[in-house]
Amino acid sequence: MSGYLASRVKPQFYLDSVALMRMSRALAGGAGIQDAAMMMATPANIAILSNAGLLDSSDTTVGAGDLVIAVRADTAKRATEALTEAEASLTKPKGSIGGEQWHPRSIRTAVENHPDAGIALISVPGAFAISEARKAIRRGLHVMIFSDNVPLADEVALKKEAYALGRLVMGPDCGTSIINGVPLAFANELPRGDIGIVGASGTGIQEVSCLLASMGKGISHAIGVGGRDLTQQVGGISTLMALDMLEADATTRHIIIISKPPAVDVAVAVLARVASSSKSFTICFIGGDMPTLPSNALWAKTLAEAAESAGDTLLVDENLAADAIEPAVTGSLLRGLFCGGTLCAEAQVICKLANVAVSSNAAIPGVGNTVDADGHTLIDLGADEYTQGRPHPMIEPSVRDQELQNALADDRTAVLLLDVVIGYGAHANPAGHLVNSLPAKRRVPVIASVTGTEQDPQVRSRQIDILRRAGIQAASSNASAVSMALTHLQR
Repeated sequence: MSGYLASRVKPQFYLDSVALMRMSRALAGGAGIQDAAMMMATPANIAILSNAGLLDSSDTTVGAGDLVIAVRADTAKRATEALTEAEASLTKPKGSIGGEQWHPRSIRTAVENHPDAGIALISVPGAFAISEARKAIRRGLHVMIFSDNVPLADEVALKKEAYALGRLVMGPDCGTSIINGVPLAFANELPRGDIGIVGASGTGIQEVSCLLASMGKGISHAIGVGGRDLTQQVGGISTLMALDMLEADATTRHIIIISKPPAVDVAVAVLARVASSSKSFTICFIGGDMPTLPSNALWAKTLAEAAESAGDTLLVDENLAADAIEPAVTGSLLRGLFCGGTLCAEAQVICKLANVAVSSNAAIPGVGNTVDADGHTLIDLGADEYTQGRPHPMIEPSVRDQELQNALADDRTAVLLLDVVIGYGAHANPAGHLVNSLPAKRRVPVIASVTGTEQDPQVRSRQIDILRRAGIQAASSNASAVSMALTHLQR
């Protein structure tokens, strides 16, 4: 392998995994840098570094709590310089007390300095997440676990202990929550209101809450529970606790529940809790069949329907037509490449309702779970096989670049369907990156939805304008984008 490899190990140096992903991206994008990574030295990450040719054979004593910085550069001097730059980025101020830089190295220290804190956000490698979360709940904190790769048995044990202590566990692999108007992890800047959300899906919460914002409706709280909470093993512990919390919240009038289909017994328990509530509900078990609902609940097949139900308003498609003339379609296949897993699931639901057979790597019930390149495909690029050792595509949209090129180069492609998700935690300009990764001239029409609000750092209208000026058809919702793509197939 060409280039010069240099690496450093910082013993017992924990750092937020999202921060490490951002730093890795910035490091790899430097002049003269071929590849770079900043990772905790867990066994899985060591294997990733080795496979990428970024593991120095002399680093034989690293432990799972150590931070590895590795760089491959055009010259030895540039590699050394990049390591120095990376180490400097680790010591930039993240906050201060009394004018001094403050970097709490433990849950205990953080709690001592902020005794009024109510939530701990855990974003360390999965191997350490449970122990850190346990420290937090034992110190009286609710926890949001952004970390993934947490063993299921550990999740069950933690949630049972937290339940006994009266503490809520959001996660593991919880990408989105909004508590008292404060967005956590991947979330959007939203108006406050009287609609609460409980979601086992991060992008599902984002899409619904942003669509509600477009209707002039606001959120009281959005509580993420993690993708496995409604499985038989976990039993909906966090979901049931979240429902109790929203029931007791005087500012919440209506509650939306968003999840892929729960285990049968868990669905019964959740709906029984709904039936006992004094509030109204919208139930969206996306990809599932409508269960028998209590009288205070309505069913939504899609995220768009969930927003319309809770907002008591029909969504109106905006005039977001592309400036450029649409290319001529010569292929016959739909190719969908999604950053948001639940947006991919919603697309499958809409295709299924339209009797369009698709396959996906993250299939809902009734959809082929082996990707068939000879048929219509909807791919979740946030799935583990695409993100292992790499940033999530909402953080680093280049994860999608190669798949985009493959779809555009395939003569069978009739239309390319994409999502753009903005907000806190997301890439600073995902639409701009998308436009730069596409050829200026292309025969395949491209349709994209933009999940976000005008108050987000990236500004939704600016992202839409970037897409339109590049000849990309922008849709007002993911559901609308899918419907537009299906229309192309019928031409």
